[in-house]
Amino acid sequence: QVQLVESGGGLVQPGGSLRLSCTTSAMDLTYSFVGWFRQAPGKEREGVACIASRGGGSEYIDSVKGRFTISRDTAQNTVWLQMNTLKPEDTAIYACNARILGASYWGQGTQVTVSS
Repeated sequence: QVQLVESGGGLVQPGGSLRLSCTTSAMDLTYSFVGWFRQAPGKEREGVACIASRGGGSEYIDSVKGRFTISRDTAQNTVWLQMNTLKPEDTAIYACNARILGASYWGQGTQVTVSS
């Protein structure tokens, strides 16, 4: 079974920063489409950012543009989500998803809480 593992979540004050990671030892994320998603209590899951295969571009939802950056470290087989200027409304469980060869893989998610 392919398992993705997220890390880097935690409690941060408004305006602070966190860096989330998504990795796996079971497949090569270099050749996968990878996206970060989040779900807050009582709300629908939403896509936050995504990155294409190596050399491809990235996209973001409007609410995080200019604050979040998705990147890929091929040597470490890791996809990162750098989150700056965090707001309380960013509070959610963040999970990564990888798609390749018609299959879709998810991690268990990591909690991000933005509060003073």
